[in-house]
Order: sequence, then C-alpha cells, then structure tokens
Amino acid sequence: MEGQTPGSRGLSEKPAAASPSLSSLGAVFILLKSALGAGLLNFPWAFYKAGGVGPAFLVELVSLVFLVSGLVILGYAASVSGQDTYQGVVGGLCGPTIGKLCEACFIVNLLMISVAFLRVIGDQLEKLCDFLLPSAPPALQPWYTDQRFSLTLLSVLVILPLSAPREIGFQKYTSILGTLAACYLALVVMVQYYLGPQGLIREPRPALSPSSWTSVFSVFPTICFGFQCHEAAVSIYCSMRNQNLSHWVLVSVLSLLACCLVYSLTGVYGFLTFQTEVSADILMSYPGNDGVIIVARVLFAVSIVTVYPIVLFLGRSVMQDFWRRTCCQVCGRRALADPSGLGVRLPMTILWVTVTLAMALFLPDLSEIIGIIGGISSFFIFTFPGLCLICAINAEPIGPRVKCCLEVWGVVSVLIGTFIFGQSTVAAIFELF
Repeated sequence: MEGQTPGSRGLSEKPAAASPSLSSLGAVFILLKSALGAGLLNFPWAFYKAGGVGPAFLVELVSLVFLVSGLVILGYAASVSGQDTYQGVVGGLCGPTIGKLCEACFIVNLLMISVAFLRVIGDQLEKLCDFLLPSAPPALQPWYTDQRFSLTLLSVLVILPLSAPREIGFQKYTSILGTLAACYLALVVMVQYYLGPQGLIREPRPALSPSSWTSVFSVFPTICFGFQCHEAAVSIYCSMRNQNLSHWVLVSVLSLLACCLVYSLTGVYGFLTFQTEVSADILMSYPGNDGVIIVARVLFAVSIVTVYPIVLFLGRSVMQDFWRRTCCQVCGRRALADPSGLGVRLPMTILWVTVTLAMALFLPDLSEIIGIIGGISSFFIFTFPGLCLICAINAEPIGPRVKCCLEVWGVVSVLIGTFIFGQSTVAAIFELF
C-alpha cells in the first residue's frame, strides 16, 4: 500500500482541471472542521447513554482505529482509481451499481446533515433573541427575531457566499475560525464543571454503569455522526500538493486525534457536570441567561456556519457528476456546459441552500432521526471504504500474505458498518413509533 505521487499512474488520470494547491496544514484544518460539527453537542449525552466515562471512552477508542483506517483507505483508493470524489472512487473501484448506491446514500446523508446544521443554527439564533429581548412575550416579539427571517437572512448573506467557491481549498480559512469556535465550547464546558453552572445544585449520585451491551452499542451512531469527515476525505486528498500516502496518514491521524481530544473533553466534563440530567444538546442544559453560554452559542453557530459549505461542496459534486452524465447522453459531449463553471455551480448551490432551508424551517424536530443520519454515515466510514480496499488490492501487485490481511480488514469494516446501520435504524424506528 505505498502511496503514489502526483505523477504516478493513478493520479495522472484525474481531470486536468484539478490543480492541487492545498497545504498540509490547510488539509488538517478542513478535515478537522468537517468532523467538528453538530455532533459536539451530543457527546455528553452519548457518555450518559453508554453508562459513564469508561464505557464511552472504550467505544470511542475502538471507533478511532476504524475512523483513521477509513481515511487512509480512501486516500489509497483515490490514488489507485484516479478519481477525485468519494462517489467517483467507489464507482470506479466497486462498479457502477455500488457507485450509484453510494451516490444515493451520499446525497441523502449530506442533505439531512445540512438540514440538521441549519436547525442547530436556528436554535442558537432563537436563544440569542430570547436573551436580547427577555421581557417581550413570544407573541409580541419583533418580526425580525422570528427564526424564519433570521435564518433565511443568514443563509442568503453568509452561508450562500461561503458555499459558492469552486474548490474546497477555500474552506481552509473559515475552517480555522470554526475550529477555534468549537474549541471554545469545549473550554466553556470544562470551566463550567469546576465553577458550577448558575442554579445547579450538585448532589451525590451513584456511579453509572451500562444497563446492557445494547446501550453501549447505541452510542456508535452518535460517534459516526460526530466524526464524519470521510465524505470530504477524497476531495481533500486530491486537493493536496503532497499526495504521498504516508503523508496522508499523518494528516488523518493528526486531524482525528485533535478532534477526539475536543470531543472527549466536551463529553467527559459535560457528563460529569449534569450526570443523568444531561440534555441531548449540552447547551440546553445550561441557564439561558448566562453570558458565557450565550457567547458559546454564538460561536458554535459560527462553527456550524463554517462547516455547512463543506457539506454543500460534497453534495454539489454528486449533482455535478449527474449533470455531466445526463448532458453527455442527451446533448453530446460538445454541448456539455462545464458543471464546475459559475453558470451551473451557482444554480446548484442556490438550489441546495433553498431546499435545506425550507426543510429546516418547516419539518418537525429532527432529533429523532440523528440516529438514522449516524447509521447512514457508517456506510461512508466503514462499509464503502472496506469495499474499496477489497477491490483496490486486487488491482495492485501485493504479496499474498499482506493481501489476505487487507482483505480480512476490509470484510471486518464492511460488517461493522452494516451492523451499525442496522442497529441504529431499528432503534430509530422504535423511537419514532
């Protein structure tokens, strides 16, 4: 599994339009910010569901091995296939049928993630308005404090311009800001544990233990939802100047270790602060009039605003691939408009923002289907990388012993992804009905 340089066989087949210019540090920040999303709010609750700090840490560490493995496999698969998108890599290595299944899961997962992000931003805006206008009853609050207006305005003035650039490398600047905002939330949760939130009375509570192995397994979807950066891995890898596989391993490890640190600190201190009273959204457990928490809400909304364009970029890449195939079949290659050009890219961006905004404003609470989102994410973290590894090693000259070990690892990844998806889907269906 030696990494191929940009001049090697696989990467030379990529579209000539791609001009790798992303630095290693920029790749680390984009990968880190892709993972540091709304899942940060759920980790204290996941520690409670797992039965305490010990079981939760065990699940997290086991998951971390496969999370890093999935990123490494995707970089290797991209170099072998010569594709520069996640769905292109899966389709190129595993065949068109698996590729179309990947596209369907990809677009549904990213669409629902975008909706969930907008709902989180809207909730933080609503809490901020309640803090600024505490004396006004809901029926008499000014029209501009309505979430439908504030979230729409934010989407048009901030989110849409950030989502319009052609290359994902642009997101390295906003990713630094978003990462710092997420770190502030983790710092606030830690400090509040030692200072004690306003109005919180600490009472001795018995130590928690998992009620069953099922409760431990139930946190896997939350971890998948929190650490999902694999959808962006191929695009980030193919945008890097240094595409050596060993260098990509270093970028992946650094990104996920930093992400794991932020998630773990938030999960541990948030859980220890509230124990069994912890909310699924850790910020909802704190008083609404605490100035430090208000700042955390604002900065976390900024963090989600900076990660939304990365998700949109990935979803738009699927739409661009569909546009390319459809126009080639109907109009021929000569009549094909460049799907990454402004005339195609901007309408797709506007369509994505409009659809997700409408769903975020008018659909009921999405908290019940977070498990489903995490279950679908397990396909991109475990299942598809496992399939890509099995197919990629058959196209490369590898010794039989190494090949056998890699095939076993690929099969294990596929089985774990399938198990997590099945478990989370069944659990979510039971909760809905």
